[in-house]
Amino acid sequence: MKPNPDDRSDNVERIQENIDQTIRNIERANEMIEKTSNEKTRQELTDKNARREEALGGLRREIKEEADAREKGYIEG
Repeated sequence: MKPNPDDRSDNVERIQENIDQTIRNIERANEMIEKTSNEKTRQELTDKNARREEALGGLRREIKEEADAREKGYIEG
């Protein structure tokens, strides 16, 4: 069996969807943080948002790399 070819044609769009969803999750968590008085829940949501922010940095780097690759015709070194 021959492996499927590397199809990167929609990577930028898929990564952007992940970024958008992560931002929505951060916003929802922030709303929950404002509404809850439970300190443990607040801390868990704050910690989770910190991890999400960190993930956003990686996703943004990845989308830039994919956009650059697209401009260069998907040529890899």
